[in-house]
Amino acid sequence: MIQTKISTKRASRKRFIPRLLLALLAAVAALAGVLAFNTLRSESRQLQVAPAAPPALDEAAAAGRLAAALRWRTIASAADAEAGADQFLGLQAQLAQAFPRLHAALKREVVGHSLLYTWAGSDAAAKPALWLAHQDVVPVAPGTEADWLQPPFDGVVKDGYIWGRGAWDDKGSLLAQMEAVETLLAAGFAPRRTLYLAYGADEEVGGRRGAVALAALLKSRGVRLDYVLDEGMLVTEGILAGLDKPAALIGVAEKGYASVDLELAMAPGHSSMPPRASAIGQLSAALARLEQQQLPASMDGMAQDMFATLAPEMSGFQRVALANLWLFGPLLQRQLEQSASTNAMLRSTTALTIVHAGNKDNVLPGKANATVNFRLLPGDSVAGVLDHVRRSIDNPAIKLSVQPGQSEPSAVSRTDTPQYATLNRTVRQVFSGAVVVPGLVLGATDSRHFAALSDNIFKFSPVRAGPKDLARFHGSNERIAISNYVEMIRFYHQLLRNGAPAGQDATAAP
Repeated sequence: MIQTKISTKRASRKRFIPRLLLALLAAVAALAGVLAFNTLRSESRQLQVAPAAPPALDEAAAAGRLAAALRWRTIASAADAEAGADQFLGLQAQLAQAFPRLHAALKREVVGHSLLYTWAGSDAAAKPALWLAHQDVVPVAPGTEADWLQPPFDGVVKDGYIWGRGAWDDKGSLLAQMEAVETLLAAGFAPRRTLYLAYGADEEVGGRRGAVALAALLKSRGVRLDYVLDEGMLVTEGILAGLDKPAALIGVAEKGYASVDLELAMAPGHSSMPPRASAIGQLSAALARLEQQQLPASMDGMAQDMFATLAPEMSGFQRVALANLWLFGPLLQRQLEQSASTNAMLRSTTALTIVHAGNKDNVLPGKANATVNFRLLPGDSVAGVLDHVRRSIDNPAIKLSVQPGQSEPSAVSRTDTPQYATLNRTVRQVFSGAVVVPGLVLGATDSRHFAALSDNIFKFSPVRAGPKDLARFHGSNERIAISNYVEMIRFYHQLLRNGAPAGQDATAAP
């Protein structure tokens, strides 16, 4: 009897194992089917357009004009509005000489050292557009001058490049915009909508005297803008794994900015009799907790839109993963969090930037302070960050304050609008084969000061950048290829033609 029961159990187990394997195989097959279905139905969002015919340009002359502009040391000061005034005046005089048609046809206004040009359109009912760039540049870090292959303020044209501080950021955009307008004026072109060109002189120190004043001036005149275009994201090449095409990233939002000061005051004392908890020790523990307890990361919102746009253009596993974030989202998020640049796309970041305490080796300091810089993801707020700091450090003895100059994250401009579609189409016409993707700008731009004037604010620099180029941004050996600078001019030229009045060919060269 016992033997019969054992035999029956063995037979049951033999029948159960094949059924389990079949069930597992069926589940795997079903999962594979779902993954394949989601991947295949992930259709490209890229516009199909014909390349635009390039305008006739004297490339060497254009390169020379940009190089000349790079020779002016237009370095702004947050404290002194007149610092480097002769350099800004020199640059502006050069621009007037280099672009005579523009200065004859457009209204020019000077606000401090910032410039506002108005090119009146033929349709008074059409909302005007605003292009931004800035005249000022960041200084060269002391001690790094010898690292430059060409002196940073010599404006050298050599080996197919235009070298100098500001070639990327942001005189390249400023001069390219003026080149485009000058070329169109020479061809007798007239814009349908009014175009404003606003060139601040203090963007690198916050734009408080430049962009803020220019925005206030336009607002006082009742101006409502169709769109705003400022510097921002780039045309990246070889940076996104799994994508063998250039990626033109159009910033549709930018992060907010807040620096939080932490200060702890205690009675100073002799180092021979230290307390159990010193000012330095308590502040260090608070900073360590802030690094350990990061604000949460998320694959939702802008990141999700970006990945959904990229997914159909990817190859291999990257395409499968991006098309099936419901399954691979947590794994992909962990991978993205390992890189500083991609981690910053997913969360409000925490950066410990300044620590001060003590001035003698045998004295316990009576005060220790530190500064932590936060870059806020859309959806977060300065008040929320301050609350996060308070809860994380859990030390009421540490006084918290937010430095002046903070800004909330920008609104997110929609991508289902005619304004974005025109920008998208222009990129595809000029940078043939590039994948256009909405993205998040991690830094701050002048465009945030114009938020009250338009719902459509885009941050895009038509600059090609590979992995080795990113270090040039605010770093040594800033340069731009002449061929890319010509593309920049073509981009702004074509963007204007895409908004041409009826009857003007938007694709033919003038």
